[in-house]
Amino acid sequence: MPSIFETASASSAIPITFVTKASWPAIKEGLSTEARNFAEANVYGAKPGSCLILPAADGRIAQVLFGIEDDDAKHRDLFRPGALPGLLPAGTYRFANAPHDIRLGALAFALGSYRFGRYRKSDSSDVRLVPPDGVDAAELNRLAEAAALARDLVNTPSNDMGPEELEAAAKQVADRFGARCTSIVGDDLLQQNFPLVHAVGRASTRAPRLIELVWGDASHPKVTLVGKGVCFDTGGLDLKPSSSMLLMKKDMGGAANVLALAQMVMDAKLKLHLRVLIPAVENAVAGNAFRPMDVFPSRKGLTVEIGNTDAEGRLVLADALALADEDKPDLLIDMGTLTGAARVALGPDLPPFYTQDEALAADVARCAAAENDPLWRMPLWAPYDSWLDSKVATINNAPSGGFAGSITCALFLQRFVEHAGSWLHLDIFAWTPSSKPGRPEGGECQAARALYKLLSERYG
Repeated sequence: MPSIFETASASSAIPITFVTKASWPAIKEGLSTEARNFAEANVYGAKPGSCLILPAADGRIAQVLFGIEDDDAKHRDLFRPGALPGLLPAGTYRFANAPHDIRLGALAFALGSYRFGRYRKSDSSDVRLVPPDGVDAAELNRLAEAAALARDLVNTPSNDMGPEELEAAAKQVADRFGARCTSIVGDDLLQQNFPLVHAVGRASTRAPRLIELVWGDASHPKVTLVGKGVCFDTGGLDLKPSSSMLLMKKDMGGAANVLALAQMVMDAKLKLHLRVLIPAVENAVAGNAFRPMDVFPSRKGLTVEIGNTDAEGRLVLADALALADEDKPDLLIDMGTLTGAARVALGPDLPPFYTQDEALAADVARCAAAENDPLWRMPLWAPYDSWLDSKVATINNAPSGGFAGSITCALFLQRFVEHAGSWLHLDIFAWTPSSKPGRPEGGECQAARALYKLLSERYG
């Protein structure tokens, strides 16, 4: 995604004036008579999200009026300016005054410029923005570019984004920043002790694999990112209904978002030793598909009974987390599109996160709020851990009962983390069901910006 930020002089850019219902009378009074008459003829009232393009005497654009919430509104959408790229004609613009948060407003403008154009010509116009004074345009472009990577990967349908293509995407990111990228493919997973990754992916004609990216000075603090890379999920033999399969191209959203976060980290040259692990599989249906009530060993040595083949994401993450944990990283983070229960509890826009580290939890919540990248802490509720008990194995991947599905998934994964300094688990959705300012409908970069801020503060 090319940068939308323009280095041209602000004096030649078209001004965008942010207007609230409270400020509109004074702003209207300051307009020329012709512009005021034009606004009144269009019944402009500064409703949040409303856009009015005021013409100059020569027919060009004199300025743009854009409505945002009043300062005392119950809710202010700090990404409201992200709607502008879809409303404005081609041209270079500038903020004539500040929205509620000028940095987040400029970031939203960049994020709102995204269009997925792999299969048809994008309908976006060439709308550019002169960065507001005091805003680090390079950093905002870093965030927007990484978000576009995550969105592109999630939006690409599974016929063009299988395990091999996801590996190629990881290698492309690695090559750009001089990182090392390797993978363990097919039956080699069994030889190198990743039985759960192999079991989930073995029914597909597209070989499962474990992708690894390593970057940075080995003497720096170790940060490991693990992302669920289920490139399509049929549910396996516990087959999903067709309505639930429609969005399953996004089931590799955890992988897409850890790659986006890794790109941010490497682009900013943070002082950490980065490791990224992506178990990439397709959960398919065939004669050799894994079955309900099968029992498999895991890399950690725990035996796992399969309560449901549609709870496959936690299985592939378990082996990858066990590998990550062996290295005793200072911080271990995993992300995956894991449970419908998280969506029932918190909806599509507010992913839950889990950790036992109180200081880390506070930092994550603060960074999420600061970046308008919302996250909400949920508990690793120990009394529910017994729900994972199995009569024939160490643990069951999907306990019966249907309660607290996101929590029990987190508790399952916690069994595979023992030595990391701190562990953080995020159950993301990676999708925007309907367009919002700065967030076009489709694949979404969730949690990565908040985590980048956290890592920047700790290792910048």
